[in-house]
Amino acid sequence: MLLGEFRHTLDSKGRVFVPSRWREELGDGVVISKGLESCLYVMTPDHFTTYSERVSARALENRPDREYARMLYSGSQEEHVDKQGRVTVPSSLREHAGLTKEVVLIGVNDRAEIWDKEAWENYRGHLNSDYEGIAEELES
Repeated sequence: MLLGEFRHTLDSKGRVFVPSRWREELGDGVVISKGLESCLYVMTPDHFTTYSERVSARALENRPDREYARMLYSGSQEEHVDKQGRVTVPSSLREHAGLTKEVVLIGVNDRAEIWDKEAWENYRGHLNSDYEGIAEELES
């Protein structure tokens, strides 16, 4: 399970440190893909395969599913965690998420997300203001 919030910086080659707590869970190889709300998803290859099977099962049936599948697969890259614990975030994905120098990695159970620091703080601030309301909606 991936938990927590970690602040890091992208180096000049677009690499970011994977939190040491997550390295065993994620392993040496990850899939980085376009996420929603202007972030990137980081998953193990096995989890990405499971996720993509759900997407592919519906991708021929209707237009929104096909379009989502196109964006998902064209915006995904397999990357390796190097011996120093860094992973390269491809430039096209950095651009998608608006990543600058400072980033935040958050654990979301079975995936991690990479956010630009300012975007994450804005998003989190919005959610914090209605955290109880969101919880109540989930319960109903």
